[in-house]
Amino acid sequence: MEVPRDVQIGIIGGTGADIELEDAKKVKVYTPYGQPSDFIQVGFFAKHKVAFLARHGPGHQIPPHMLNFRANLWALKELGVTRVFSPCAVGSLRKEFDKGDFVIVDQYIDRTRKRLDTFYEGGQVCHISQADPFCPEMNKVFYDAGKKISGLKIVNGGTYVCIEGPRFSTRAESKVFHQWGADVVGMTVYPEVVLAAEQAMCYSTIATVTDLDVWAAQCPKCGVVEIGPTCPKCKGPIKPLAVSVEEILETMRKNAENLKKLIELAIPNLPKEQHCRCGKSLEGAIL
Repeated sequence: MEVPRDVQIGIIGGTGADIELEDAKKVKVYTPYGQPSDFIQVGFFAKHKVAFLARHGPGHQIPPHMLNFRANLWALKELGVTRVFSPCAVGSLRKEFDKGDFVIVDQYIDRTRKRLDTFYEGGQVCHISQADPFCPEMNKVFYDAGKKISGLKIVNGGTYVCIEGPRFSTRAESKVFHQWGADVVGMTVYPEVVLAAEQAMCYSTIATVTDLDVWAAQCPKCGVVEIGPTCPKCKGPIKPLAVSVEEILETMRKNAENLKKLIELAIPNLPKEQHCRCGKSLEGAIL
C-alpha cells in the first residue's frame, strides 16, 4: 500500500490496548532509525481515519527496553500524524488508585537508562521543553469522555514513573516512588513523549491501572498500607502485595472494554487544528 500522508490521529497500542479498525490496510514505513515495531494499520475507528501501531509488535514480542521508539514516532509523523494517543498499563503507587481505574497522565519522572531519546544527535542541538509534556487539549477531551462511561473512575492528572524494565520494581524502589508522590509506574511513556515533542506532535496517554505495585501491603484492619515490618497504623501484621503477569493480564481484560469506549467517545471530539502549544514545541528549542 502506498504510504498515506493525511492521517492526523495515531494510536500506539500498548499492553491490552489493541483495537480493530474498519477497512484497515497495512502500511510499511521506512525510517532513518530502522524498523517500527510492526506494520502500521491505517483505517477507520469511530468513523475517523487513524493509524494504529502495536507498540510491542505482533504477538507482543518486543520488551519495553528494546522498543525502537524513534522509528515508531518517525513513522507516524511520515503518515501526517499530529496527535498521538498512547494508552498504557501501569501499577498504582497510591492506594486511591485501584485496579481498573484510569489516570490521565500530565507529568513523568524518567528512570530509564539505555534508551535513545532524541532525533538530534549532532549538527543541530535541540533542548526541547518538557515542563508540561502532555497535550492539555487532548487530555481534556479524554477526561470529558471518560466521565461519560458508567462505572469508570478516571482521574485528571497524575505523575508517571517510567522504569527501564523489563523487570518489575523492587520493594525499595517502589516505596521510594510512592514517597516521591508519584502516582503510577510503567515502562513505556519515556521517551515516546519527548520524541513526539521533537516532532511537534500532541501526545496524550491514559494509564490503565492493573495492580497495586509492591510499595503496598494489606492489613486486615486498615486495608492497603505502605510496606514495613508491621502496619504503620495499628502495628498489626501485614501481607506484602506482589505483582504477577497473571494478575496484570486479568485486569487488562477488564480494562479493555472501558478503554475501547473511551477512544470511541474521545476521537470524534479531537479538534482538527492544534490550539495548544504542542505544534510549536520546536520554537526556541534548536540551537
